[in-house]
Amino acid sequence: MSKIKIILILSGYQLTWLMCIFGELIYNSFLPGLIFGLGFFLLSFLNSNNKKKFTFIVLSIAIIGYIFDSILVFLKIYNFDVSLYFGFLPIWMLVLWPSFSILFDEVFVFLTNYKFLALFLSGSLGPLTYYSGVPLGLIEMNQLYLFIFLMIIFWVSLMYLYLNYLIKFKFD
Repeated sequence: MSKIKIILILSGYQLTWLMCIFGELIYNSFLPGLIFGLGFFLLSFLNSNNKKKFTFIVLSIAIIGYIFDSILVFLKIYNFDVSLYFGFLPIWMLVLWPSFSILFDEVFVFLTNYKFLALFLSGSLGPLTYYSGVPLGLIEMNQLYLFIFLMIIFWVSLMYLYLNYLIKFKFD
């Protein structure tokens, strides 16, 4: 894959994240993140080389992530302070999880050669990304140590699932 495509995908995800977060913080609205995320997802899908593989990986990761987050919020391990919810989560999580999952289809492929590094990075950066919502005022931690423990387990497991199973599916 070209470096430009990787940069565009990474930028698209980061801009989706920023629009979700700052849409809430600045405008008290879910719309900027939702609209930008849908656009990023649509463009990524249309530019995907293998739409079946893209759909499988994105839906697999996004559904697992959305369910995990919903369970933690339901159990009151942490919660969001946002304008509109879909179930237990902010409505913009409906585009944030698939937007993040696009990275697994296109960008994280190189990590198959660096499995230990991939597991380490996912186990550390995943929880840190969530925790960054605390000082911004979007997330409130109710059980910090349990949150950290479960997040590390989840992110390492998700990366393990990706590296050992999801990436190996063939869609020709």
